[in-house]
Amino acid sequence: MQNSTLYLQRLRQLLQLEYDAEKEEFRVQSEKMGIKRKIHRGICWYPVEAGRSYYNSLNQLVVEIVKKEQNETDEDIEHLFEYGKPVQFFQTPSLNGGESQKTEGVSYFPISSMVSYVDGDKMVVTIPSSQALIDLQNATHLGVQLYFDETSYKTMFHALDDVINAKNNRLADLKDIFAGQQNPQKLTFSPLRFPWLNSTQEQAVNEVLWAKDVEVVHGPPGTGKTTTLVEAIYETLHRETQVLVCAQSNMAVDWISEKLVDHGVPVLRIGNPSRVNDKMLSFTYERKFESHPDYPELWSIRKTIRQIKENRKRGDNVHQKIARLRDRATELEMAINAQLFDEARVVACTLVGAANKLLVRHKFSTLFIDEAAQALEPACWIAIRRASRVIFAGDHQQLPPTIKCYEALKQGLGVTLMERIVENQPQAVSLLKVQYRMNDAIMKFSSDWFYHGEVQSDESVKHRSVLDWEHPIQWIDGHEMLQQVNEELTEEEKLNIDFTEQFVGENHGRINKAEAELVLTTLRNYIDKIGKERFLEERLDVGIISPYKVQTQYLRQQIRKREEFKPFRQVISVNTVDGFQGQERDIILISLVRSNDNGQIGFLSDLRRMNVAMTRARMKLIIFGDKETLQHHTFYRKLIQYVEEVAEE
Repeated sequence: MQNSTLYLQRLRQLLQLEYDAEKEEFRVQSEKMGIKRKIHRGICWYPVEAGRSYYNSLNQLVVEIVKKEQNETDEDIEHLFEYGKPVQFFQTPSLNGGESQKTEGVSYFPISSMVSYVDGDKMVVTIPSSQALIDLQNATHLGVQLYFDETSYKTMFHALDDVINAKNNRLADLKDIFAGQQNPQKLTFSPLRFPWLNSTQEQAVNEVLWAKDVEVVHGPPGTGKTTTLVEAIYETLHRETQVLVCAQSNMAVDWISEKLVDHGVPVLRIGNPSRVNDKMLSFTYERKFESHPDYPELWSIRKTIRQIKENRKRGDNVHQKIARLRDRATELEMAINAQLFDEARVVACTLVGAANKLLVRHKFSTLFIDEAAQALEPACWIAIRRASRVIFAGDHQQLPPTIKCYEALKQGLGVTLMERIVENQPQAVSLLKVQYRMNDAIMKFSSDWFYHGEVQSDESVKHRSVLDWEHPIQWIDGHEMLQQVNEELTEEEKLNIDFTEQFVGENHGRINKAEAELVLTTLRNYIDKIGKERFLEERLDVGIISPYKVQTQYLRQQIRKREEFKPFRQVISVNTVDGFQGQERDIILISLVRSNDNGQIGFLSDLRRMNVAMTRARMKLIIFGDKETLQHHTFYRKLIQYVEEVAEE
């Protein structure tokens, strides 16, 4: 049991450490890092062009920013621009500025801008004034980069202060319940039956309905967490008029929103989706606002106000006219806003987005937080302030939140609110125990190590495989393979291949080109073994995962270059572990990269990432790694033993 207030005060100090570290990182990026390096990190586009501008439905001036050049290597760069992120514009004296690793001659525009949405090589950005627009359109060598997100931190600090100071109210109760200082209460009524769910999913939905304060739906890989959560939301809406649904990222909010829309639930999405398509846009606040019958009148009034301001001459007394028009515009806005919220059964946004001014006067009986194990605790409190009870869904044995300050991480900033509740209130946790994704041999090690052996495979997937009688899980060690091959060769014929990891880039990113070649050779041979026609006909898909970004970039380049992969490029995805969160593939190949003389494995020791990587595979999992380096760690030693045992069965 923790003293809730002392814990939160400590948490605030750790958040301050993270804030200081991230602010300093952005300062260094602006002052010392060259444009080329920023582009490769995915935090900069250069050169760009300021295109069409217009006022959006929220009466913000926005401008389309388009990439002017597309290099081949750009396809390998996963940019980090998304809705709500602040950006900074800059210009250089010449295009050669983009080649430079230095920052001399780069000048920054003193304007605050925010990403509205991104689609391919185009993003829409809000800007403060028409003068800012003129400056951007007149710039000859324009670039845009991510800027320090001061607003999100301020919102989290403000939320923590509210919770720390909460006394004799619902927020104070939740604070103490989450810390284990009070027991969570439950309603008592007969359980409902859901024949289309399994027994643990059905139990989880009932536990959500019984919970007066808090419930955690713990969903290991492939156990149907989203299905269960959607059912729980749907049933809750039989008892409540409206609920708030949040997640850490825009992508996670989009995912759950789309599933709810498919279920026939009216969703109002606050903020723009990460994937720009008609289906996603149709339930955003902005699109619904534009589609309202009263919007044309509102747009006309706003346009008139702008024209009066632009055309007025000195001495003109137009204040009264503008005031009358503004009053009418406010009246229309409030009426449209009220109707949109009245029609919505689910309001969906990111955790930080729950501070949006559109939600200022809104309270909700229930808040659902999806992917809660990836959310910083201070971000969760932003949304919790608006709710009477909270339902968390996620898996704290998969990807954790991203923390940039090592000291803050070491002292506990990475411990999520969901994890705290699992520890302090185990009676409020429902574990989903049947998985529908993987061959049983792929799932079993993960179940035993991370979930106390409680996750079982459904009969429908237990024996699924690509090829009959093959082992569903395999470990390939380049050093071991090379040694076996060389034993059969003469001294002159022996191969000299170095499977040792290498360092590249200013961040000492790891790459292992020999292992990457082995991955590609193994994949090509496996496709041949399956048969190219069958592979394409059955639309088998492949995921190649590496914890190291540089390795994924190299693998992507090689697949694009090689003719033998041309027919299969559409079904081969290469990404980091984070990039594969929530996804699955028929065949997964994992390149662990690390190979050195002193058994150093770096962040491979964050075993939750390995759990995510392994459990993406439906039918075949192939792990590439240097056993000698990795078996110093108990987890990898046990995993290697397990794979060898499977091979002997």
